[in-house]
Amino acid sequence: MSLKPIHCRLPVVILGLLLCVPARADRFDDDGSRRHDHEHAHRALARGEVRPLAEILARVAAEVPGEVVDVEFERKNWQGTRVWIYELKIIAADGRLLEVLVNAATGQILEVEQD
Repeated sequence: MSLKPIHCRLPVVILGLLLCVPARADRFDDDGSRRHDHEHAHRALARGEVRPLAEILARVAAEVPGEVVDVEFERKNWQGTRVWIYELKIIAADGRLLEVLVNAATGQILEVEQD
């Protein structure tokens, strides 16, 4: 059995994420109201504050190959600035679980660490 390159499997990975990744219900908006990650992401995307998740996943796959198993979307303080962050959990080919923080507005990988 041969494995297809990641770019051939990307649509399947994205669909799997959309269908299988649980939303985090215990997030709060700046005004203290609860919101789901997908609601935050949808509103931030509509306002032009972030890049679409599919674009982020494609950029990350080029630099950090592996299988994305979890995605979170949250507002964090990063180097003194409040930014939207995609936090991806990726299982690398060698079996390590990696946590990848990505600036949701620019697609820039901010940090990769073993989880």
